[in-house]
Amino acid sequence: MKRVLLVIAVVVLYVLHQDFWFWRRARPFVFGFMPIGLFYHACFAVAAALIMWMLVKFAWPAHLEEDVPPTASDVEDEAH
Repeated sequence: MKRVLLVIAVVVLYVLHQDFWFWRRARPFVFGFMPIGLFYHACFAVAAALIMWMLVKFAWPAHLEEDVPPTASDVEDEAH
């Protein structure tokens, strides 16, 4: 179930990245100085970072973290 939700989150983030609604407007200003498009992309960057964190935490392949015991050829290579 987690993977399905993560896939949906990535797809939603991909769709939201195509921001055609703020493309040609600088107003309204957020906080009185920041154009709305810049604010949208700042929020998008934070959301993308959170999604990436969730992907690493919940969908990272566990076999990549397993320790592999050294083989005889590895021990010989270290001796030289």
